[in-house]
Amino acid sequence: MLDLLNKHEEFKISYSFSGVILEQFEEFMPSVLQSFRDLVDTGKVEILDETYYHSLAFLHSKQEFKEQVILHNKKIRSLFKQNPSIFRNTELVYNNELANFVESMGYKGILAEGAYTPKTTSRIKLLLKNYKLSDDVAFRFSDRSWKEWPLTVNKYTSWINAVNGNGNLVNLFMDYETFGEHQWADTGIFNFLRYLPQELLKHPDNDFKTPSEAIKTYNPVAELDIHNPISWADIERDTSAWDGNDMQKSAINEIYLIEEAIKKSKDKKLINDWRNLQTSDHFYYMCTKWFNDGDVHKYFNPYDNPYDAFITFMNILNDINFRLKENNTLKKEVVV
Repeated sequence: MLDLLNKHEEFKISYSFSGVILEQFEEFMPSVLQSFRDLVDTGKVEILDETYYHSLAFLHSKQEFKEQVILHNKKIRSLFKQNPSIFRNTELVYNNELANFVESMGYKGILAEGAYTPKTTSRIKLLLKNYKLSDDVAFRFSDRSWKEWPLTVNKYTSWINAVNGNGNLVNLFMDYETFGEHQWADTGIFNFLRYLPQELLKHPDNDFKTPSEAIKTYNPVAELDIHNPISWADIERDTSAWDGNDMQKSAINEIYLIEEAIKKSKDKKLINDWRNLQTSDHFYYMCTKWFNDGDVHKYFNPYDNPYDAFITFMNILNDINFRLKENNTLKKEVVV
């Protein structure tokens, strides 16, 4: 990506990191963190805000959500010297209420699963993922049963060029592990990426913009009204990947049930551990879906089955509860 940024003056990209992964970079792979700093130093990379713990907090505790976003913003300003004005919620979970809440926090744009004005807001702009063109690269690139395989740079460029005259933006959102994990090096994904910008820039109407530049450049084309939460996960594009069964609902309910007591403890280590349990992956591992989505869930699951994930989670939560009671006991002893 650094080579592409240096080679093409018009090329720009954006990243969204959770605070948790940034902590892991700092502790275990500082060279990786430095590589992202080098990207930002080009002046052509925008960092977005999200929840610090990659959580689904907005659906369960607005106060916790706000605290995590503030923590994340502080981390980004510290590491990258940027103050994000664009927000990306965990797994692109989105609805009207979120847009309204994020707007009240001062953000100018928000991503979801085009440019639209979200319903119930007055200023913030919504950038929608072009899910077909994004998923062509993220999921279908190496699929030999796909009728468009192999996906060449020229073919993909022609699809994007076809949008000219019918819209202003093609928003390509994908997980970072698309390049090298979802799509291994031997699929040709890195060569595809290496030559894509120069092919796109051959068309006089094409350029690259960061999300902030996009919302400044283009006016909303419509208003989008979304009441129930949507996401970029699975066929349903809802939140069922994390809260679709009783195990997931029980785990989520239990974690937020102790929020007030945890925060009253003033124990920073305990609060941090509790927040790490909010990371959406824990609930994703408990998903019991079958068929195509199930295969995806199994691929990313370190547990043998969803039930092991649930049992492990609840055991750790029990430990958190034990430490919380211990903390309260110690405080009472100090008072006495």
